[in-house]
Amino acid sequence: MSTKNNADAQSQLLSLATQFYDQFADGDVPSMEVPTRTKNNIQYDETSNVWVYGDRTSTRSAKSVRGARKLLKATYAIDFLAHQLEEDRSSTLRELYYLSESWDLDEAQFSSQDESNQLIEDLEIVSGVTREDFHMRPEESGATVMGPLLIREQTRRGEREIHCQEDVGEGGYQIPTNPDTIEFLDNDADFVLCVETGGMRDRLVENGFDEDYNALVVHLKGQPARATRRLTKRLHDELDLPILVFTDGDPWSYRIYGSVAYGSIKSAHLSKYLATPQAEYVGIRPEDIVEYDLPTDPLSDSDVNALESELEDPRFQTEFWREQIQLQLDIEKKSEQQSLAARGLDFVTETYLPERLTEMDVL
Repeated sequence: MSTKNNADAQSQLLSLATQFYDQFADGDVPSMEVPTRTKNNIQYDETSNVWVYGDRTSTRSAKSVRGARKLLKATYAIDFLAHQLEEDRSSTLRELYYLSESWDLDEAQFSSQDESNQLIEDLEIVSGVTREDFHMRPEESGATVMGPLLIREQTRRGEREIHCQEDVGEGGYQIPTNPDTIEFLDNDADFVLCVETGGMRDRLVENGFDEDYNALVVHLKGQPARATRRLTKRLHDELDLPILVFTDGDPWSYRIYGSVAYGSIKSAHLSKYLATPQAEYVGIRPEDIVEYDLPTDPLSDSDVNALESELEDPRFQTEFWREQIQLQLDIEKKSEQQSLAARGLDFVTETYLPERLTEMDVL
């Protein structure tokens, strides 16, 4: 999916509404077909090296009351988005949920934000237009970049140039909702380090890791937002920078890595646009828990279930991940990236990361 202008995005949205009308005119029951968004319906695309949806689909059909309501809500949403694009305005996913309460038909209103979020994802898939091109924004993610990168961004007052190390405070440069509006001007970076937690991100910056190793430190802020994954992919594809993902040592953090590298199940239709299959994992490994005798917590039942699920997850079907996940199930422990502080506040920047990155030929 490429960035589209307002007119193109509006045209593709309205073509969906036209499709419903044409089905009516032909005497057919209106319907909309979308891929089934489950783990069982993602497959590896050997051309792009990311996971995409397979052939299984679900049909939103007016043959049932439930299906008719879904199509009604889709039509109202298309109308709202088309007018939004025409006026060159934007709104958040949360606002769309509340806006529906003003629609004149009760049946068109969303019962929850999850429902409206899913509809936007459906519209993305069937129209081939991203929600960013719909001018739909999530709530602020707060994800940031710190490091030797000079960019030009579009603001309401025109263009401005920002150096993501020299022109920002300790918090770094906040990633915008649509990072495709950023232009990369210059950089002295050697690699990108995507960090799960704010505490570890702050430790790296305070210790000068970004300066000492010419690193772009990207704070993922937990499960990374789409804007963060899109920027990460652009940094790799356009600047040829290695992408490393540094997370906690638990099954939920492994999924954070998986979403950066291979895409997530709910947004597999955007994997080629968001995922960076060349990304490598430098986070806490179960073998690190053993080797460094790190402080740990016991695995919960949900942790065990998640790890067992990952053994079947197509994104983790490599020898490395099978060995690490099985080891974690055996030792029944998990550990946070900040547990490295048990060996001193400088251990992560002076020993752990330099040794790991040297082993990986990044340093």
